[in-house]
Amino acid sequence: MYFMKNYKSLLIIVLLCSLLQTITVKLGAQAQEHDEFALTVGAERMYMYLELLQDKKVAIVANPSSLVGHKHLVDTLLALKVDVVKIFSPEHGFRGKAGAGEEIASTIDPKTKLPVISLYGANKKPSEEMLRDIDILIFDLQDVGTRFYTYVSTMHLCMEACVQNRKKIIILDRPNPNGYYIDGPVLNKEFNSFVGMDVVPIVHGMTLGEYAKMLDGEGRLTDIATVDLTVVPMLNYDHSMQYNLPVPPSPNLPNHIAVNLYPSLCLFEGTTVSVGRGTASPFQVYGHPAFKENDTSFTPKAIQNQAPSPLHKGKICKGYSLKYYNNYQAKEMAKLQLDWIINAYKQLGSKPEFFNPYFDKLAGTDQLRIQIMEGKTADEIREGWKEDIDKFKEIRRKYLLYPDFE
Repeated sequence: MYFMKNYKSLLIIVLLCSLLQTITVKLGAQAQEHDEFALTVGAERMYMYLELLQDKKVAIVANPSSLVGHKHLVDTLLALKVDVVKIFSPEHGFRGKAGAGEEIASTIDPKTKLPVISLYGANKKPSEEMLRDIDILIFDLQDVGTRFYTYVSTMHLCMEACVQNRKKIIILDRPNPNGYYIDGPVLNKEFNSFVGMDVVPIVHGMTLGEYAKMLDGEGRLTDIATVDLTVVPMLNYDHSMQYNLPVPPSPNLPNHIAVNLYPSLCLFEGTTVSVGRGTASPFQVYGHPAFKENDTSFTPKAIQNQAPSPLHKGKICKGYSLKYYNNYQAKEMAKLQLDWIINAYKQLGSKPEFFNPYFDKLAGTDQLRIQIMEGKTADEIREGWKEDIDKFKEIRRKYLLYPDFE
């Protein structure tokens, strides 16, 4: 009898503590919104989506960037007694330790003991079986605002799977660190791939929440229905803002300089030129052993979880340092730096073998490669994008959640 009384008392205390923690999180998030200058990401506005999770079985697409303050979203929701049943991991994995292109294996997360199902490798889309035991899929990843960064493709496929399996999806929105401009060729559907699934420019100037609304609103997911979509927007964000990511979105984008340079330098991944994978400055330099001119040099080496087999491994690459490329310069230029790749092409003798088949997938077209080989200038190439970009801007404008940069 004594045990039963104490057990009931203990149960009441536990329930009260859990309720108090939920109230504290909600009040804390609301209090933060009273600061007119504080950027509040979607994950932190928990009072806007916690009720949707009540009595639901939840899966979460997440990685190390999926934070609520300084605590991971998965840990936060588990502490609030949300019934999280599984985790889906994108490229680089749930803990973000895998290198670019490295196949991710499904596993058990040692901290939470939850199953972690890979969405990078042989299977990139949640199957009917994977979604059968859930009601809601939460998507919370930090994107970098380019068509070829694979998190946006993962979101596209997750949304498509939710439509097909009649599941709700919640997008917790985060800033686009390259959201202050639009540039690059618009995808030609003939070059559709996992590094280019949607008819948008290379740099699209949208957050993932806005992008998701566009995919749904423009009918780009499936012909059978629209998705049951909730976007939890940010507070105090606008597209002219430059945002330094608190957590690297992937191993080879270690700082804001690399993130700002990524839209331009990633095109080199379709060439014989190194972008510093296997060095201390990935996506902050570019070079090649045969460059005739340079202002720096670097030697790529194998680095676990970053670049296990980098281009030109062990060779001295003469090249250019872009570590000076600060936020001010990025904002002033606000465009793809085509002169870098044109210069590299000329330095290596203007030979077709400069390019590999991956280049056209990254560009979303074969025209950029052809134009570079024809000797066109950056301005001449960019002029050819104008009509398609103007059409895209008209579509994009319909789905913006935040003040635009224009």
